[in-house]
Amino acid sequence: SNNIARLHTQIGECDGILERMECMLHGFQYDLSSISAEIQCLQEESVQMNIKLKNRQAVKSELSQLVDEMAVPEQMINHILDCPVTERAFLEQLHELNHKINFVKQHSYNDTAACRDVLDVVEKLKFKAISKIREFLLTKIYSFRKPMSNYQLGQDAMLKSRFFYEFLLSNERHVAREVRDEYVDTLSKVYFSYFKTYINRLMKLQFDDAAGRDDLLATEDSSKRGFFSSSRPAMRNRSSVFTLGKRDVILGEQLEAPIVVPHAAQKNEEKVTTFVFWKIKFDFSQNCYTQCSECYDAIALLLCIHIVYKYRVLMNAREVTSLSSYWDTMMAILWPRFEYVVKMHIRSVAECNVQHLSSIDVRPHYITRRYAEFSAAVMRINENLPNTKVEQVLSELQTEVQNFILRLAACFGERKDQLVFLINNYDMMLSVIMERTTEESKESDSFQQLLGSRTQEYVEEILAPHFGGMMAFVKDCEVVLESGQTDRLRVFEQKVAPLVQGFAAGWRTSVDLISREVTTSFTNFKVGSTIVQAAFTHLIQYYHRFQKLFTQPPFKAMPARSELVNMHLIMVEMKKYKPNF
Repeated sequence: SNNIARLHTQIGECDGILERMECMLHGFQYDLSSISAEIQCLQEESVQMNIKLKNRQAVKSELSQLVDEMAVPEQMINHILDCPVTERAFLEQLHELNHKINFVKQHSYNDTAACRDVLDVVEKLKFKAISKIREFLLTKIYSFRKPMSNYQLGQDAMLKSRFFYEFLLSNERHVAREVRDEYVDTLSKVYFSYFKTYINRLMKLQFDDAAGRDDLLATEDSSKRGFFSSSRPAMRNRSSVFTLGKRDVILGEQLEAPIVVPHAAQKNEEKVTTFVFWKIKFDFSQNCYTQCSECYDAIALLLCIHIVYKYRVLMNAREVTSLSSYWDTMMAILWPRFEYVVKMHIRSVAECNVQHLSSIDVRPHYITRRYAEFSAAVMRINENLPNTKVEQVLSELQTEVQNFILRLAACFGERKDQLVFLINNYDMMLSVIMERTTEESKESDSFQQLLGSRTQEYVEEILAPHFGGMMAFVKDCEVVLESGQTDRLRVFEQKVAPLVQGFAAGWRTSVDLISREVTTSFTNFKVGSTIVQAAFTHLIQYYHRFQKLFTQPPFKAMPARSELVNMHLIMVEMKKYKPNF
């Protein structure tokens, strides 16, 4: 029982100890729950502080930028007020001021209270800058009006300060308009004065022999003028009116060449055609009209038309569309004048009385040479940009020239002389056109056909006096053979022997006479050589056909067949006159 009592006592003591420990643990548990709450509170406070920090940083960034953009530093005020506009510091501060003006305008719409604090200062600086810029630009512009002033230096200075005008345009439009109007007015007067002087000096560089109303295709070189004639003298050398020469270089590499300096050209005694100076005539349509109304050089007018074409394309490529109306005006002036001058040439040819022309011989006529040179020049220019108007007037001119050549040929009594004249003229015109142009044309094809037909007819004419009997005999017999009536060939039996004997006896002499006659009639060796070959070929063909007739029954057994000349012998003889035959 004692042991049980002690055990009971000990158990009681343990219960007390455990009770105390339980209380202690309950205290620890309470303390831990308090710490967890505090940690959670600290976490919440930390998140809130982080959000506040971010908000304050964002506000600080916006406010600092707003303050920096809106604040007007004293350095800017001093430079805008005191620095000359030519200094770089003024230009830099002007850029800053322009930015602040735009910034203040933007935030004024948002009712930003801070804008009211700086608005007055910014406006005063803006008006001060505008005043200084206006004075500077107008002073530069007015300096252009001084005689002998180098306005290009002033323009370069204004170009470097081009932001001044941009500042005026964005902040005070009426001042910008005032400066622009003064600049345009001043430079217009300056350019007008320079261009007027330049054109007047160019006029002094014109060729002394300029084409006039009497310098037409069918105007006779030796025509006499009356004592009281009011029109000016004709050109001393009309050939320059109808030839292109080197004038077409303006359509190529010379299109963008430097302009002619009048005093340098005058010093070098250079002469020019004024109708190719289109680079400097952008605002002188009236002057162009005056010059065109006095121009009778159709080639120069056509060159000007193609220059306008070239410059229109060049300006479109450079996106300079403001000159489109000017080019239209130039075309409206040039095209009618070109057509009018060509029509004058056409009328001169159509109305030309060949009986009043002097020194007409079988050689190429000077009027047809003029036409050949003129048409070749027009076709050469028109090759670059073909135009139906040009082709139409050339076709009309060609028709009148062909009729004119026929009227001239009618002045000769013998048909042979007429053919020589026609062949010489057709060949000359064809040679000039093919030499001057690079492409086939209707004119060259037409003259080629005319030359071929007239050559064929001439060959018949020169063979007829020597071999006309044989040629007629061959033609008549072939007609009979084609009809199938072979028995009718007996009618021609009596003619065979005289023809064979006559040919054998005189063909060498006839060939020599034909060669001499052709050489004498045609001064152009190439033409004469071609006709000699055509004549010999024609003769060989006729004689071959003549020999072929002896295979027919009526002539086959005739003794005259043995007297026929060997064809090879004839060809060998002809090679003496034409080695390549």
